[in-house]
Amino acid sequence: MQNKNPSFLSGMSHSFTRRRFLKQTGAVAAAAVVGRPLLAQGKFEMNSDTLKVGLIGCGGRGTGAARQALHADPNVVLWAVGDAFPEPPRRSLGVIKRDAKVAPRVKVTPERVFVGLDALKKVLASGVHVVILTTPPGFRPEHFAAAVKAGKHVFTQKPMATDVYGVKWSQETVKEAKRKGLSVMPGFCWRREFGRREFYKRVHDGAIGKIRAIYATYLTGPVRPMPPADKRPAGMGDLEWQLRNWYNFVWLSGDGLVEQACHSIDKINWAMQNVPPAAAVATGGRQIPNNEGNIYDHIDVFFEWPDGTRAFMAQRQIRNCYSDNSDYLMGADGLGTIKGWSAPIITGKVNWRYRGPKNDMYQTEHDELFASIRKAAPINDGDWMLQSTMMGLMGRTAAYTGKRVTWEQMLNSKLRLVPEHYSWDMKLPIRPMAKPGITPFV
Repeated sequence: MQNKNPSFLSGMSHSFTRRRFLKQTGAVAAAAVVGRPLLAQGKFEMNSDTLKVGLIGCGGRGTGAARQALHADPNVVLWAVGDAFPEPPRRSLGVIKRDAKVAPRVKVTPERVFVGLDALKKVLASGVHVVILTTPPGFRPEHFAAAVKAGKHVFTQKPMATDVYGVKWSQETVKEAKRKGLSVMPGFCWRREFGRREFYKRVHDGAIGKIRAIYATYLTGPVRPMPPADKRPAGMGDLEWQLRNWYNFVWLSGDGLVEQACHSIDKINWAMQNVPPAAAVATGGRQIPNNEGNIYDHIDVFFEWPDGTRAFMAQRQIRNCYSDNSDYLMGADGLGTIKGWSAPIITGKVNWRYRGPKNDMYQTEHDELFASIRKAAPINDGDWMLQSTMMGLMGRTAAYTGKRVTWEQMLNSKLRLVPEHYSWDMKLPIRPMAKPGITPFV
């Protein structure tokens, strides 16, 4: 099964020069010879081929991504960081500097630590070549668009949006990145894991026959439970309160299905060779009270394809329950199974277990991103990364409304959850939690 429309939203409504790219390509060998011994000695000197990285969003994932960027290429420096709040940059830089292998290349000065709602703009203007976008995903479309407009290569954490408006906006950004020859690397990390790559290649080559059904699970505990309203500090505005507890608000996180289980949805999309489902039905709700906030604690989605293939996505975030994060592919000639982090296996007419090399998929993301920049061969995974995000939004919409939702309806949706403008003193009422059968499709 092949996606004959690589831009699934088609029909909807200063970068490096090539000379510089080619110059950098020639510098790779020298960097490998010169850069690594210097690192071993705890020294580093910048030169015209040094790539400067800016980090936007200094939480745990952003900190990890910045370290991985520094490990990916010996002539990369962390140049600037930005966050809405002052505490995360201090913690993040402290963690990164404790890594002796990359500490000499942390070149962030106090003047390049930017705090506030305009931190992105300042990081982009600081002279960086590559940006890492790891803020809450509600901001992702705006930040992605600004980064590409400024001519920066991008690593963007998943998901790519929390509403349909953001997906459509990001699709235009993907097109602009292609025109400018910029690399776009998404944080759907499993596509960079060697065992999964070999597994899905074999599945696509027919090892289990035609796929009949897929069952994917993301059954786990809550990520960041919402504190009670009386824990809100006096004088703290609506926006700050929601940002500091961002996971619990649909406009910021997308809900657990979109923010966390999107990895499993992306693997469903991968198995189906990036052919989108025709429709989805879903159930979901909130069983355990969560003080404020408006996300569900469980959603089950049932995706349908025109040829009769079905995919079942089970997502739950409740304490003290059975946990499972696996993928089960049922084909006409066999089964493909990935239990958690273990090696993939295929049984049936073909019996196989992955026994090849293991890798750190998070590191491989950055290895491949920076290699693409050096080679002037941009990676742009924008189309499928947005399709996987849209599949998550489709499942959430089906659960929230109780309706059977089609792909065509999602493409025509006008859903916009993220405020057009925001400020620390704005009034930002919490949207009521969705009620299936009552909440309308938008």
